[in-house]
Amino acid sequence: MAEQSALQELPFFSMVSLRVDPDSAAARGIECVLESALPGTCGEVSRRGEQVVLWLGPDEWLIVSEPAVADVAARLRVAAGDGHVAIVDVSANRTVLELSGPHVREVLEKGCPVDLHPRVLADDTAVLTTLARVPVLLWKVDRTTFRILPRTSFSSYVATWLLDAMQEFAA
Repeated sequence: MAEQSALQELPFFSMVSLRVDPDSAAARGIECVLESALPGTCGEVSRRGEQVVLWLGPDEWLIVSEPAVADVAARLRVAAGDGHVAIVDVSANRTVLELSGPHVREVLEKGCPVDLHPRVLADDTAVLTTLARVPVLLWKVDRTTFRILPRTSFSSYVATWLLDAMQEFAA
């Protein structure tokens, strides 16, 4: 039997929006807490244990943590000290949908303007884009797994759209 694509929601991720000058002392303190450097280029992702830092802009990141990691925003605020930063817990702002299987690229290409070919979009890359005309953060975990992070208010629409787009590849 051929392997099918699967869609699931990954609940309870902690998400923290971070805005800071990457060359500041506050950024160095935050990197110590994260135990990794803040990504410096478009699409770059850094990972340490159960925390992933996704580059959103020259001074903006989204820190996504597995459910077991607690108080991420509070620890980052302490590490930033008196620095000029914006650290906001946005966990309720986005839903994490995971699309996996052999046809994930073809499914996403039906409604995403980004070139998803592996020579352009490497594994462990995240980009802001649209999917079915909805703004999303698209995170390519590996060749067969993508995480789609739409705003919570669009999550039902995006999930329904993905399920429909997957029908062509159903066994």
